[in-house]
Amino acid sequence: MADGERNEDWTAEELDLIIADYFSMLGAEIRRASYDKTQHRKALMAQIDRSNGSIEFKHHNISAVLQQLDLPWINGYKPRAHFQKSIVNAVERYLLKHPAAQHPEALAQVFAERPQLFVEPPPQIEPKKDRPEIVQRLVRKFNPAERDFLNRQLGYKGEEMVFKFEQQRLNQMDRPDLARKVRWTSQEDGDGAGYDILSFDQKGSERFLEVKTTVGSQTAPFYLTRNELSFSKERPREFRICRLYDFSKIPKMFELAPPLDKFVHLEPLSFEASFK
Repeated sequence: MADGERNEDWTAEELDLIIADYFSMLGAEIRRASYDKTQHRKALMAQIDRSNGSIEFKHHNISAVLQQLDLPWINGYKPRAHFQKSIVNAVERYLLKHPAAQHPEALAQVFAERPQLFVEPPPQIEPKKDRPEIVQRLVRKFNPAERDFLNRQLGYKGEEMVFKFEQQRLNQMDRPDLARKVRWTSQEDGDGAGYDILSFDQKGSERFLEVKTTVGSQTAPFYLTRNELSFSKERPREFRICRLYDFSKIPKMFELAPPLDKFVHLEPLSFEASFK
């Protein structure tokens, strides 16, 4: 859609300026630093000669592209679809030049001060929606599931949060004896067990928790290893996936119990090739 005021499409230079400014505001929001959206818009108007409404509309479009990438977006700029191809290309340019923008959790420095976690219901499974090819290409290039999977610091912080949550939960249930037995298995024994944390319910029955953490939304995709899937089938009563999301802002969590395909679409991504 062309700009309604000037009846001209935004240039690459204009888009680069507004996206850089958007990420500046987003960074401040994640750090919980104060910033003034109105002043940011006024400064942009002086640089690119666009109206206040036009700039604000583009902010909503940028949020929509970030939503497709399961990256956080600015509160107050709710995603609006039907964005131009050029804005997708501009977001791609920015992420290539600023790879740290894919890791907003690094800006949220003090995890210990986060609000207490609460376990909420899992989202309902929904059919996949078709994306425009240009958006699909962008998502393949900046794969959210792979991004979170390879981010060891994010994974560590998520596991740490669930580990402390389980200890606190058992202490609140007047089971300090069980709280002391909670084990961070992936740190103590290494990966390979099929779960990250050994915990317990109030009666002392085991809970095997596999933690999956994302900076994205409730329905952001994640990787599940063959070993984790196999273990979930071996111990369905005790196994749970603890899905932490929105981790760069206010982390939230829900649990998934086997059978996992009741909640998520499971798609094989690779095959082992062995010589005959």
